[in-house]
Amino acid sequence: MSENHRRVLVTGGAGYLGSVLVPKLLDSGASVTVFDCLLFGEAPLAPVANHPRLSVVRGDIRDTDRVDALLAEGRFDAVIHLAAISNDPSSELDADLTTSVNRDALAHLMPAAKATGVKRFLYASSASVYGIKDVEDVTEALSLEPITLYAKYKAEGEAILNALVDDDFCGVSVRAATVCGWSPRLRLDLTINILTSHAITNGRIRVFGGAQMRPNIHIEDLTDFYVFLLDAPADVVSGRAYNISRENATVMALAEMIRDEVAPAIPIDVVPTDDLRSYHLSARRVAEELGWHPTHTLQQAVADLKAAFSDGRIPDVGDPSYRNVVLMKADPDFWVRSLAGGPA
Repeated sequence: MSENHRRVLVTGGAGYLGSVLVPKLLDSGASVTVFDCLLFGEAPLAPVANHPRLSVVRGDIRDTDRVDALLAEGRFDAVIHLAAISNDPSSELDADLTTSVNRDALAHLMPAAKATGVKRFLYASSASVYGIKDVEDVTEALSLEPITLYAKYKAEGEAILNALVDDDFCGVSVRAATVCGWSPRLRLDLTINILTSHAITNGRIRVFGGAQMRPNIHIEDLTDFYVFLLDAPADVVSGRAYNISRENATVMALAEMIRDEVAPAIPIDVVPTDDLRSYHLSARRVAEELGWHPTHTLQQAVADLKAAFSDGRIPDVGDPSYRNVVLMKADPDFWVRSLAGGPA
C-alpha cells in the first residue's frame, strides 16, 4: 500500500460504483470522505466501515451550505463525483428531482471544489452523451447529441467542468460503457447483470431485440481507472474525456455468453422492441494516450454474479432496491424522503 496521504471526496460513495471504488482508494493510501444520502444505508461500505482513513457523511448533494462546509473543512486534493439519479428510465420518472440532483447540484459543486483548493476533479459522465450514432466507431471526437434527460445533464456537466479547467484545476470526464459485475450495492438493472439474474433465477433469458450493439465494462476495471486517473499526468488528461469500455457485443451475443457461463441448456426468448439504440464505443484514446487497458472480461462479471447468487449474497432477487426505476415506481416518495435525511 502506498502512503500518498491524498485526501479524496467521493460523492455517491456508497452506491454501486462507489462501494467498490472506496476500498481501492483506501488501499492506495488515500484518506477518503464519502458524501452520500445513504439511500440504502451504510451496509455497502461495511467491509471498510472501521477504517481509520474513512469518513462517511450522510447528506444531500443539493444542500449547498452542507457541501460548502464539507469542502472547506476537508481540504480535499481530489473529488470523484459519482452522485446522481442513475440511468435513463429513473431520470425520466421525476424530471424535477433529476434536474436538481444531476444538473443544479453539480453546477454548484464543481466551482465550489475549485474555490476551496481541490486540484483534481474526476467526473462520472456516460457514453450515453453521444446519443445515437450511425458510425462504425463512437470516438471522443464526435459531437455530443444526448437524447435523454440523464444523458443531457451528463453532457452539461462535462461543459461546466471544462470551463473551470486551468493550470491549477485538472478536470477529467469518464464516459463509461454499461457497467457490469458484483458490487456490495448491487444493481440488477444493467444489461449483463439483469440477463445473468434471469438465467440463474428463471432458468431462461429474455432478450428485447438482440441485434443492438452494446459496450460494457467490468466494475473492477472502471473503479481501477478512477484510481489510475488520480495519478495520471495533469497536462495529458486535464480537460479530456475518455471512453471506457472492455468489449462491444450485441445483446444477443451477451445473452449467449451468459447462457454458456451459467448453463448451456438455458433457452433464450426473443421479444420485439422499439428500442433500437445501437453503438460501438471506441476505447482507443485511453489506450493510446495513457496506456491503460481493462483487464477483466465480461465472463468474469458473470462468474462473479453467479458466485454471489450461489453463496447467498443476493437473498431476494425480487427486492426493488436492485432496480432503481422499480423502486421509484413502487415508492415515489422514497428518494425524496431519503434525500431529505429521513428514514430509508
